[in-house]
Amino acid sequence: MTARACGFLAGLCAGLASVPVHAQPIAVGRTVMAAAPDPPAVITRNEDGRVTARAIRTTQPLTIDGRLDEDVYRSIRAIDGFIQQEPSEGAPASEPTEAWILFDEQNLYVSARCWDSQPEREVLTEMRRDQNNITQNESFTAVFDTFLDRRNGLFFQTTPLGAFRDQAIVDDGLNVNWNTVWDVRTARFEGGWTLEMSIPFKSLRYPGPGPQVWGLNMRRVVKWKNEYSYVVAMPASFGTGNAIARVGSVATLVGVETPAQSLNLEIKPYAVSSVTTDRTAARPFSNDRNADVGFDFKYGLTRSLIADVTVNTDFAQVEEDVQQVNLTRFSLFFPEKRDFFLEGQGLFAFGGVGSGNGTPGDVPVLFFSRRIGLSQGQAVPVLGGARLTGRSGRYSIGALNIETGHHESAGAVKTNFSTIRVKRDVLRRSNVGVIATRRTPDASGTVSNTVLGVDGNFFLFTNVTANGYYARSHTPGVAGDTTSYRGAFEYAGDRYGVSGEHLLVGERFDAQTGYVRRTDFRRTLGEARFSPRPRRRTLVRKFNFIGSLDYVTDARGSSVENRRALGRFQTDFQSSDQFALDYTREYELVPRSFAIAPGVVVPAAGYSSRNVRASYSLGQQRLLSGRAAIGHGTFYDGTRTEASYNGRIGIVPQFAFEPSVSLNWVDLPFGEFRATLLNSRFILTPTPRMMVSSLVQLNPSAHTVSASVRWRWEYQPGSELFVVYSDGRTTDSGAAQGLLNRTFAVKATRLVRF
Repeated sequence: MTARACGFLAGLCAGLASVPVHAQPIAVGRTVMAAAPDPPAVITRNEDGRVTARAIRTTQPLTIDGRLDEDVYRSIRAIDGFIQQEPSEGAPASEPTEAWILFDEQNLYVSARCWDSQPEREVLTEMRRDQNNITQNESFTAVFDTFLDRRNGLFFQTTPLGAFRDQAIVDDGLNVNWNTVWDVRTARFEGGWTLEMSIPFKSLRYPGPGPQVWGLNMRRVVKWKNEYSYVVAMPASFGTGNAIARVGSVATLVGVETPAQSLNLEIKPYAVSSVTTDRTAARPFSNDRNADVGFDFKYGLTRSLIADVTVNTDFAQVEEDVQQVNLTRFSLFFPEKRDFFLEGQGLFAFGGVGSGNGTPGDVPVLFFSRRIGLSQGQAVPVLGGARLTGRSGRYSIGALNIETGHHESAGAVKTNFSTIRVKRDVLRRSNVGVIATRRTPDASGTVSNTVLGVDGNFFLFTNVTANGYYARSHTPGVAGDTTSYRGAFEYAGDRYGVSGEHLLVGERFDAQTGYVRRTDFRRTLGEARFSPRPRRRTLVRKFNFIGSLDYVTDARGSSVENRRALGRFQTDFQSSDQFALDYTREYELVPRSFAIAPGVVVPAAGYSSRNVRASYSLGQQRLLSGRAAIGHGTFYDGTRTEASYNGRIGIVPQFAFEPSVSLNWVDLPFGEFRATLLNSRFILTPTPRMMVSSLVQLNPSAHTVSASVRWRWEYQPGSELFVVYSDGRTTDSGAAQGLLNRTFAVKATRLVRF
């Protein structure tokens, strides 16, 4: 080779390390996606801060052991240069991270070497799969926006203990209940810890086979420093909890080549056997034996559009609900826990709510899957159903049809539930959509109930969002105002924030495939926040001063139903501890008397109240963590004093105790009572894929105690074995029989992929 040729090759290799980004529009299906940059050698950052990373094909499958001892890690430069979000926005990460994105014909691989100057200080307290506590440990997370739509993504997270968590991101919101099949292993070295993830292409959704351009983000959490860093610069205003879901700010990933279209078929049969006693049913029974089989069937119509079928569905493995104290006249909200309904949950969210991540408050949820297969607190047979979810070009599509059976003691008749949801991408990161739900027959068992709605979710600037909806319900024979609409706006900067909302729910609005807490009201809400950061941040990271006004009238605006003013002072400490002090003044009109406790009835009238509440949260780096709170104030012309603690005692990473105490002393002119709720959860996690948990709940006010034990073993990815025991008893000494209900069940599933 000539000297000139050698010089040319040397210059070319040097140039690859800093190749500039050039805009090249690419087409995915029928959709023109964002511009595809020229592939860099590994990673480039242009003058605007935009990041482009490259995935590298490997000719040999990796051995997933977390050790990073293959030659590929020595021959390929790592993705590095992570940038702090907290505590010093924009500064280089204080602990270096080196990452690689690799792939072969079957799998996508994510590997990382996480350097740590003081590994003995690492916070490691959690091994359960999909637990939110994982974020409170040392962790590494990768997010892939496989459609490059800057709206949605798939989230994969692990810790030095090998705990793992997967989620779906829908419109910048996390669906914490999404699960897929993947594997991860971690290992230690003298300077920190390493990890290797293996994600089958069958577990991902993407436009089609061949070269891909995806979005990518990676996050490193050094919890003992409470430091969050990303491969791209993320504003502190996004918050440490939600920033990873802000897909609009991710890097661009090039180089991935997905395999040719395969059959893309999954079958997951199950077998279950149970023994049940229920002495509270309309027709009490004891030791009723039952055995059953069924299956779930998943077929990829395309790589991005998936059809699911379920036959004779059983949910024996689902953990019981955690009880709540209710001192209001409204019903409580309990989250969905059944696997079949969780996968596409985020797609069916409407008007900015309904993704399942907490109570929606007064905002109606038009599709709420807990309406299906549950009635009066009892399980109703799910005979079968089908669901279609995914994307087609600029459209997101969701359709569901479920048939439930007759259950006399639960007051349920054979019922069909159906929902259709379509969203279309507009602007850079926004969408508009429609939803239609139908329940036949309705809750009365005679006619049908239908709801139609349109909505829009707009991500206007970095910290500005707006959303709204208009919906109408229809039930034959029902007249009156059956409409509901909402508009909401939020600016969420790091130092300043402001939000507003206007909501109306008509007096006859009725979404029987959803959740409606109250009707016949009009609500206007405004909130402002000032969040300064001290110059010297040795102890305090941020102060928060928050004020809000909430004004609720009847739907016609003729009478005030609620009026609430809230002032909050909150301190976020560098240690991840948090202190909050709230002062609330409220007026509530009770239109009809209601029983707040046995023998205590609150008469219809208007009531004013004032309340002070203080709380302190301890970070999980401590043996004892959690949130403790105390409060006192006026309450329905009387007084209420409350004290609560909800926390965790982390003895070792494999074993923890999570106690929860809620105490309420209520003294009213029409009676006094105590509302007490005690529960505790014991968790044993021998490995990240095996867990034994026990939940004990004592409710002295209702004179009940319940206990359950649940063993879950994922004996191979996607296949599980469950053993569940639950027992409910009365503590009333005057009761003739202590046992109320009891169940013992064994369930096994097996995932088969083609």
